[in-house]
Amino acid sequence: MLTVVVLTKNEEKNILEVIENAHKVTEKILVVDSGSTDRTVEFAEANGAKVIYRAWDNDFAAQRNFALEHVYTEWVLYLDADERINDELASAIKKEMQAPHKAMYRFIRRNSAFGRDFKYGVLGPDSVLRMFPANAAHWEGKVHENPVGNLPVKTLQGFIQHYTYADFAQYLSKMNTYAAIGAQNNKAKNKKVSEFRDFVFRPFFAFIKMYVLKLGFLEGWIGFVLCLNYANYTLNKYNFLKMLNEEK
Repeated sequence: MLTVVVLTKNEEKNILEVIENAHKVTEKILVVDSGSTDRTVEFAEANGAKVIYRAWDNDFAAQRNFALEHVYTEWVLYLDADERINDELASAIKKEMQAPHKAMYRFIRRNSAFGRDFKYGVLGPDSVLRMFPANAAHWEGKVHENPVGNLPVKTLQGFIQHYTYADFAQYLSKMNTYAAIGAQNNKAKNKKVSEFRDFVFRPFFAFIKMYVLKLGFLEGWIGFVLCLNYANYTLNKYNFLKMLNEEK
């Protein structure tokens, strides 16, 4: 059996669709809510999901590990509220749960933002490690978290469609949040800042990586703007870290 875990905070616009989508692979849906003030919890429970609560503390891994404590099936799959599994991936998931050899499973994710699909650059397709035996891994990292375990990793056919940022203001807000949490994560690891490396080289390379190596220029003007903002996110992450390290 498989449990699909969904983390929520004010996701009433997405919660019904993500639960319906999760039913492609299981009837067991676990929602970990961090204090929604809209109808997220009401809608989730009315549609058969189990809802538990954990206060948000800027730690995505902690939120996902908390969910693991409440998973009682052999398998667990994490799906964000704005993500949808396509039919090919759903079939692959059900097939792999019957395989004799256990593994951790990576999914290809295609991103849609600002009313369009992206093929290149910052919002080009990526991959996410989201399914594994519930007792075989744990999550690490306050932001851009990943499950860590000793099983081999396989990539399944099909994809997740990610309906991410509705507008540019939401994108900027989330990037600033990620930069701040990333800085806190680095401080917890006692990382230090080198002005040239972290304020000059890292942002410059971040732009080159997204605009040139990941072909962000093929997305036109929005690709250029997103790559610039990705460089700015990188700069902000280390600027936040330097300020945290200098606090008395």
